[in-house]
Amino acid sequence: MADCVHCGFCLPSCPTYTLWGEEMDSPRGRIHLMAQGLEGEPLSARMAGHFDNCLGCMACVTACPSGVRYDRLIEDTRAQVERRHDRPLRERALRRAVFALFPYPRRLRVLRGPLHAYQRTGLQKLVGRSGLLRRVAPSLAALDGLAPRLRSVPRTPGRVPARGQRRAVVGMLTGCVQSAFFPEVNAATARVLAADGCDVLIPPGQGCCGALSVHNGRRAEAQGFARRLIDLFEMTAMDYIVINAAGCGSSLKEYGELLADDPEYAERAARFAARVRDLAEILVELGPVARRHPLPVTVAYHDACHLAHAQGIRAQPRQLLAGIPELEVRPIADADICCGSAGVWNVLNPEPAAELGDRKAAAVLDTGASLLVTANPGCLMQVASAIRRRGDRPVALAHTAQVLDASIRGLPVERLTRPA
Repeated sequence: MADCVHCGFCLPSCPTYTLWGEEMDSPRGRIHLMAQGLEGEPLSARMAGHFDNCLGCMACVTACPSGVRYDRLIEDTRAQVERRHDRPLRERALRRAVFALFPYPRRLRVLRGPLHAYQRTGLQKLVGRSGLLRRVAPSLAALDGLAPRLRSVPRTPGRVPARGQRRAVVGMLTGCVQSAFFPEVNAATARVLAADGCDVLIPPGQGCCGALSVHNGRRAEAQGFARRLIDLFEMTAMDYIVINAAGCGSSLKEYGELLADDPEYAERAARFAARVRDLAEILVELGPVARRHPLPVTVAYHDACHLAHAQGIRAQPRQLLAGIPELEVRPIADADICCGSAGVWNVLNPEPAAELGDRKAAAVLDTGASLLVTANPGCLMQVASAIRRRGDRPVALAHTAQVLDASIRGLPVERLTRPA
């Protein structure tokens, strides 16, 4: 906290300060509140609310000239809030429901059937037009709007062999939301890695990595998820652990810090974290091998916060997209402002999240691009929901892996440009 000189460089990068112009909803304002807490100020509901309002996007970490580790500060503070703050009953019930569902891929997959029926019967459109859900249960309405259009995708096998000379053996994390609602992204990821010379191993029985939990102050829960994942991946020999979801990747890389005080897991967690690579990171590190076929399409690339700010990965995805013939990448205005997804923040704070989503959707539409590309399932759902809500010119959305996969396989660009 002492590293913060309250210079204000963080203010333009902060989504909540951009929305409300409230000092205590800026990074330096929250650091001031943290200092008050250390000096003995009691944790009031108002103080906890300012901490809860933070999206944890880490744009302020990138903007800070003093190197303040706001990411560590807000995580530690949120853990204190979870231990010491007594939330209202309704808020406790919502959080309990969210964390009983989202970190469990099997539970999420069970929802696919009912959700598919809900979408196919037209009931979802009817509920949306009525506006009743927004008035009665805003968080449930947010979930309804975020739900992606489901497609049937064959299950990816446990091993996808490298095409041509093997250059690396990688273990692939399938994720929670990614595996349940975007299995096509996992399938594309495995194919791209194999095409560029990787043996891809997908250990069965994967659980949550703990990202949602640790970002929301549920540290002990996150540590439990981390231990189980380390145990699972240690059973298989691999050079790297590859992840295609930005929020998960940033947490995996911090396992060494998360389990630093655990005598049994500290060293194992550090070794695990050292092998973690984002998909774009490993593909650039190894260098492309498979031929990239032309994709005549204009693309707006959206930096997922936990990829750009938490992991510092900005150039690699753009480099990969630039390697595709006839593909044009267009910049998005105010690119560093979060889209409002932020894990489950958009469910816990549906109204400000929708406003941030609308801003991002407007910036994307202003590029004139026909395809939005990003590297995080939460961002895909958030921006797709905002674009549908606006009802303007349709824009298709895709994960970076899907674009690379389409180029390597020589698929027609129309496979990518179906509207969100």
